[in-house]
Amino acid sequence: MINGREYEIEDMTLILGGRDVSGFRGIKYTKKQEKEALFGKGNKAQSIQKGNISCEGEINLTQSEYETLRVLGKGSVLNLSLNAVIVYGDASKGDVMTTDNIIGLQFTEESKEMKQGAKFMEITLPFIALRID
Repeated sequence: MINGREYEIEDMTLILGGRDVSGFRGIKYTKKQEKEALFGKGNKAQSIQKGNISCEGEINLTQSEYETLRVLGKGSVLNLSLNAVIVYGDASKGDVMTTDNIIGLQFTEESKEMKQGAKFMEITLPFIALRID
């Protein structure tokens, strides 16, 4: 908590490919590791074995931000390999700063959708990454 409150979206900054993304509407990212119980004699696990670590997530953007990324990717966001920095907090307000780095982010899909009554288009771009630090 920051001075008795939780981080809000206004306290977040997303730097994607070296550019501050003002039209980002949300982000979700996960680091997973394969794990498996190792059985031997008896019917109880003797240990838990660890395997590969994978990183994935999704970024929600306005259409104008998406179109900017498409230009950067020469027509498709699928051509991009970027690093992302997510900063939580505002130092000017005395917040405790937290930073996550997503290395080698590549988008896995690109699609557009808009429905009647919508005031703007929000685009969700799923991604995989090499690591999250």
